[in-house]
Amino acid sequence: MGVDVITFGCRLNAFESEVVRAEAERAGLDDTIVINSCAVTGEAVAQARQQVRRLKRERPSARIVVTGCAAQTQAAMFADMAEVDRVVGNDDKMQVEAWQRTRAAFDGPPTREKIAVTDIMSVRQMTPLRLDGLQKGLPRAFVQVQNGCDHRCTFCIIPFGRGNSRSVPIEAAVAQVRAQVERGHGEIVLTGVDLTSYGVDLAGTPKLGQLTRQILRDVPELKRLRISSVDSIEVDRDLLDVIATEERLMPHLHLSLQSGDDLILKRMKRRHSRREAIDFCAHVKRLRPDIAFGADIIAGFPTETDEMFARSVDLIDECGLTFLHVFPYSSRPGTPAARMPQVDGGLIKERARRLREAGEAALRKRLEAELGKTREALIESTSQGRTEHFLPVAIVGEMPGAVRRLTISGHDGARLTV
Repeated sequence: MGVDVITFGCRLNAFESEVVRAEAERAGLDDTIVINSCAVTGEAVAQARQQVRRLKRERPSARIVVTGCAAQTQAAMFADMAEVDRVVGNDDKMQVEAWQRTRAAFDGPPTREKIAVTDIMSVRQMTPLRLDGLQKGLPRAFVQVQNGCDHRCTFCIIPFGRGNSRSVPIEAAVAQVRAQVERGHGEIVLTGVDLTSYGVDLAGTPKLGQLTRQILRDVPELKRLRISSVDSIEVDRDLLDVIATEERLMPHLHLSLQSGDDLILKRMKRRHSRREAIDFCAHVKRLRPDIAFGADIIAGFPTETDEMFARSVDLIDECGLTFLHVFPYSSRPGTPAARMPQVDGGLIKERARRLREAGEAALRKRLEAELGKTREALIESTSQGRTEHFLPVAIVGEMPGAVRRLTISGHDGARLTV
């Protein structure tokens, strides 16, 4: 029955799931379900555990392997589940050798040892991935150029699931982009955990701007390049220049903002202030007036008052945000924020709801502003495309992978229409 991979969490995890499936199949695993878990919230971990139990009921003969960030940070918890046959670490999951050892464990005599998790903090290099056959047939391809994070935000468990920041050398990253373009992908997305820390571990410490510029220069046949997410305080001058001058770099940035209140930002151990976030967005808009911003914002961080929360809501207008990714605060054991005075759970949910409503209003405002404009849309499926600004547009019967010039005639509150 082959290898099935169930993915939780971020787009990076979704991309890595393709690698996991390919490496597990290359190792000869069969009738195996891999749960690629997320640790960003307690709810994500709970969902992974629920999925394990459900899948075992539905396919009792299948072997179940748990990997990903939650497996890295809570390996023993998953190993204690009777339904789980193996726990594979977050770096290990990308290596065929780990899956070969997993197959050997399954084929050999029964053993109580389930955990195959190495120390993620000992991982110092990032090996370029083998991409043969991955993302085949998809209009948009992801190229992972960075992993891990050197920062220690007080709410975040991810550095302990991903390790320290490490990068793919520029030449290897360019080669991966070129290979994906040659396979027919119309758009490439550079992705990582802390993408704007790219190059800190490489000789000469190149930055994301240099990488982006070199990709666009050395792969002229690349039609569209995107950057998945940035930390505004780390954005370098080269990247700003590329944003201003390169039309093939799509006018859309997703920002890690988290809060609009300075005291909360300080307690989060973020490295930017409210004013710096607003000024960054204003500066980028001067460079690229039509750019669209998305942002991550946490609702109900410990000690957050109504006034502090209101500043996060106000940030949507002050930064000109279009897309909002709202996280209800989730206490993660072992993080400093877990020891701070907590906000009531019901209030957290209410604030998250209000943030989402404000985000939906901001999206409708941007959709309204698109009426009458002509946009180049990458066709994702026979029913939807994405404009340069990552705005969804409803289409009918187009060929996925093509880039079409469309005139926007309306919207339904969530998508543009033509």
